[in-house]
Amino acid sequence: MRWLARLQAAWQRLWSPRTLGQRGEAAAARYLRRQGYTVIAQAQRTRLGEIDLVAVDGRTLVFVEVKTRTSDQAGHPAEAVDAAKRRRLTRLALAYLRRHDLLDCPVRFDVVAVTWPDARASPQIEHFKGAFAAEGADGLFS
Repeated sequence: MRWLARLQAAWQRLWSPRTLGQRGEAAAARYLRRQGYTVIAQAQRTRLGEIDLVAVDGRTLVFVEVKTRTSDQAGHPAEAVDAAKRRRLTRLALAYLRRHDLLDCPVRFDVVAVTWPDARASPQIEHFKGAFAAEGADGLFS
């Protein structure tokens, strides 16, 4: 019966409408690929949280936080990456680096802000390279 549950979950993923956040992450991944990045992971979930995108830019591993909004009414999407979010992303990045034995790899944290009004067919995308430095007392980044 586990196979049936897996089949139902796969069917749901294929046919359920994507959320605004999922559409924003997909648009950000397409944008980064057009800029010459290699996207190596999307929506990496762990018990600590989720890394939206992991990409390679030259010799640098880039952890990308994607923020998608329909407007700037509540502030610019990038403003949502506050100190607590930066610390969480730092912990997630460190866990990812350890898991994949990449601790010697140069790392950068980028933010991609996607504004996608309902009336427009394509979003406005802003890419902030090196948006923040690693934060926290997690050994490697302290």
